[in-house]
Amino acid sequence: MSTKRTHTAKADLPADPEDLLPEESILSLSEYLDMHAAVGHRTRYEILYRLVHGDEMSPTELADAMEIDDSTLHYHLNKLVDVSLVEKRKRTDRGQDGLYTYYRPTVFGEVTLSEGVDELIRGEQSFEGMYDSSAE
Repeated sequence: MSTKRTHTAKADLPADPEDLLPEESILSLSEYLDMHAAVGHRTRYEILYRLVHGDEMSPTELADAMEIDDSTLHYHLNKLVDVSLVEKRKRTDRGQDGLYTYYRPTVFGEVTLSEGVDELIRGEQSFEGMYDSSAE
């Protein structure tokens, strides 16, 4: 696979990537990287995908939709909650007693998915020529 791209340092970019963060950033570079690492796992990506492109879901709804066991689902949901891509909330369903847990994406989850992995997937056709080794 040939990219035929040369990388040169841009004058307006800092030497240390940490310096890209705004002075009053609410997250550290490590926290941003942890978010991206979390969606690098297929199961966590699929959970986030379903939440971003659907609606908030209960663990039962997610487990049924993804056909995975409860313990595996909760392990990955906890990872997504830990890195602030998904939030957990409890609510009472109409006509039923008790609280039920639902998950929904955070703003960070929506942006990480739609401006990250989903954007790469959508842009694959425009990258085709760049990575076509038969064009050498």
